[in-house]
Amino acid sequence: MKALTTAPAIPNIPAKQSKIAFLQNIETSYFLKGVLEGFIDGILILTEQGELLHANQTATKICDRLGKVSDKHNLVPEEIWRVCQSLIESRDLFPDRKLTIESEISKGDSVNFRVRVRWLKLEQIERPCLLVTLEDRQQSLQRIVINDAYLYNLTPREGEVWLLYRANYSYKEIADKLYITLNTVKKHMKNIHAKRKAFSDLEM
Repeated sequence: MKALTTAPAIPNIPAKQSKIAFLQNIETSYFLKGVLEGFIDGILILTEQGELLHANQTATKICDRLGKVSDKHNLVPEEIWRVCQSLIESRDLFPDRKLTIESEISKGDSVNFRVRVRWLKLEQIERPCLLVTLEDRQQSLQRIVINDAYLYNLTPREGEVWLLYRANYSYKEIADKLYITLNTVKKHMKNIHAKRKAFSDLEM
């Protein structure tokens, strides 16, 4: 992956000192560090120049999967930085609005991420930073399906069928992927919908 093109340096802002101050704050604030690491989604905090101030473990794993640029430049993957640049460029167009830029990144059939970027003002850094949230759509879907399986008392096979259905697979694609017949898929889906309806009736 080629190196990213970063925005020109902002005059009179000692970026290196800002980074040092931020990192010192992170290291001394166990609460803040615990909060950042406790997020299910990946969290990146960047300067406007693309300099990485902090990445939680989830974000680091996602960046690894996307393909990182050279650590020497301390930059994030190009797909993520493009979303960040959109927010930076929108500041001139909408100076008084608190915008969040959202985008999808796909890497093959099984790797799909949602990226959200917004401004973050930190006391120890003069210029606003970029707060990047990275959501692994597959893992999010799996958590939803696990919760559904518990709520509706689905069997393991029904859970597999429901996961693929929620991932927008057709009945035929589900049958092919699970090596079962189309009629078996229809039977499982009929049972799933019946269990969901029964749960909804109990809730009323």
